[in-house]
Amino acid sequence: QKPSDRLHGAYIIFFLLGIGSLLPWNFFITAKHYWMYKLQNCSDRPGPAGQAASDLRDFFESYISIASTVPSVLCLVGNFLLVNKVPASVRILSSLFVMLVVFLVITVLVKVDTSAWTTPFFALTISCVVIVSSASTVFTSSIFGLSSCFPMKNLQALISGQAMGGTISAIASVIDLAAAADVTDSALAYFLTADIFIIICIMVYLLLPRLEYSSQKESPSLAALLPDSSADDEAEPGGTTNTSFLAKSTGIPPLRPILQKTALLGFCLFYVFFVSIVIFPSLSSNIESVSKSSGSLWSTKYFVPLTSFLLYNFADWCGRQITAWIQVPGPRSKLLPALVLLRTIFLPLFILSNYQPRAHIQTVLFNRDIYPVVFTALLGLSNGYLGTLVMVYGPKIVPKELAEATGVVMTFYLMLGLAVGSACSVLVVHLV
Repeated sequence: QKPSDRLHGAYIIFFLLGIGSLLPWNFFITAKHYWMYKLQNCSDRPGPAGQAASDLRDFFESYISIASTVPSVLCLVGNFLLVNKVPASVRILSSLFVMLVVFLVITVLVKVDTSAWTTPFFALTISCVVIVSSASTVFTSSIFGLSSCFPMKNLQALISGQAMGGTISAIASVIDLAAAADVTDSALAYFLTADIFIIICIMVYLLLPRLEYSSQKESPSLAALLPDSSADDEAEPGGTTNTSFLAKSTGIPPLRPILQKTALLGFCLFYVFFVSIVIFPSLSSNIESVSKSSGSLWSTKYFVPLTSFLLYNFADWCGRQITAWIQVPGPRSKLLPALVLLRTIFLPLFILSNYQPRAHIQTVLFNRDIYPVVFTALLGLSNGYLGTLVMVYGPKIVPKELAEATGVVMTFYLMLGLAVGSACSVLVVHLV
């Protein structure tokens, strides 16, 4: 008899690891007030140098998106090649420690006066984004591959946890803004929260292979974490499958059958996240309240954190949660790519909202605050629902021995969408 997931231990662990997998990205983009404060001297310089420096602030989200996603694609290729050569335990724990070290550096810099070296601070920040995102990508794709060896509910827990990570970072940002009088005090508490959560991720990952429920799963990744996995297990009836699987998994996984089976799902995943990253956060976080001139706290201090970051991430989480109960359309349905392509309409909707500053397109068609609120909610909901459906379907339509490698390949499609979308977001912001 297969052991049950007692007290939903594995589910909770995958949920927490999901939160941790996108936490660095979410904490970077949600700290908009802090980055604008640190880069405020950029716009004080005269002439062309001042304009170039001012661009550091105006296009900061786009630069962060590019620095985050482009190196991630390269790391994903490397991670795929290492799937069966380096144990996932090594990849996961080393990437978590790298993320922790870099975030500690960022936390220390919060209270350092960088006003005299704003441009070097910008370069250092972007370098930190590159390192953290690379480590985060290795961690995320390895965890996705690992969860593919478990029942579908654990993969769904991981994906829901990712969206909850965004929601937690947005809530933390709003609370810190409200509670701390000083921007740096707010940012210090904010980044310390991220440091603590990365440590929690390390602890719960070490706990996962010690669950009885996990010991029965066909994963060389978990076997590598258990030092006392011996030949005794091979003699047991349930151990033969695991040993044969370990014996087979020594080379690079076959890529062609995975790509053939996941081609349509891969395109859907690519396009879902392509549209989302073009709009969020580069476009959506620059949409201002139409009543900003009134000077109220809602329209000046809280409008963007609540209506852009918190609302999007919460809607994204809701969309991912819905997939636990409803999974339509199916993996081979023509309706799935149609719904994915339909999301393109969000682009003109956000451009024609009250985006500021505008250089070329002066028309503001949706000139009430309710419009971006509705658009952001629908963008997040559709991203969460469609993205999760596709991500969950991928490893389940290939042979079981290819499930872990397929989890990594699906993450590659996702990151490719984010990389291309982040590059296009710079172009879109320039055109608006």
